[in-house]
Amino acid sequence: MTEEHAASTDARPNLWPGDLGSLHEQSRRALLEIVKGPYLSGRRRPQLWAALLADEAAIRSQLHNLFLELVIDPVDEFAFVRKVRTTELDVPSPLRTESLNFLDTAMLLVLRQLLLAAPGEQRVIVGQTEIYERLDVYRTGDRSTFTRNLNGSWTRMLNKFRVLHSAGEGRAEISPVVKFVLDHDLVLALADEYRRIAEKSEPGTEEADGA
Repeated sequence: MTEEHAASTDARPNLWPGDLGSLHEQSRRALLEIVKGPYLSGRRRPQLWAALLADEAAIRSQLHNLFLELVIDPVDEFAFVRKVRTTELDVPSPLRTESLNFLDTAMLLVLRQLLLAAPGEQRVIVGQTEIYERLDVYRTGDRSTFTRNLNGSWTRMLNKFRVLHSAGEGRAEISPVVKFVLDHDLVLALADEYRRIAEKSEPGTEEADGA
């Protein structure tokens, strides 16, 4: 064994017997957090955020082994991973995709619009009632069923997609990550389609009951 190899072996942060990992514990936890998804928030997990930035190059290398790339927003302090984008090879899809129903997508578009309409704001807080009113143009059938479906979408935004964070009774803060949940070109296409549906639909009709 050369002196150089011995030194690198000694520097490896063994966390358990036989550990071959090359990252320190907090960096591993940061890597795990972003792979689990949907994202890592620096404001909510400052220790993991610091570890991610300190070991960014090594973490990017680990992710590239999985055909993933790291996306970091240093201003709003969040990071997430996505499939590597390249035309050089057929890249497999290592990430689990989440399905969105019609109202999920409509709610994401509204949240994204509200966030982008408040540039420079530290926090963008919205009321549940306000969001529901904006989505009322897509109501089909009776109001109680529509409200139940809206409640389901609101809950998924809070707990599953984590693009909303509770800010009190009936209010929530929009996470900056909502800007990246939907691809920009897809947003444009969806906005046009949802606008068309809203213009054609009247409350009580049966149109646009799913995506």
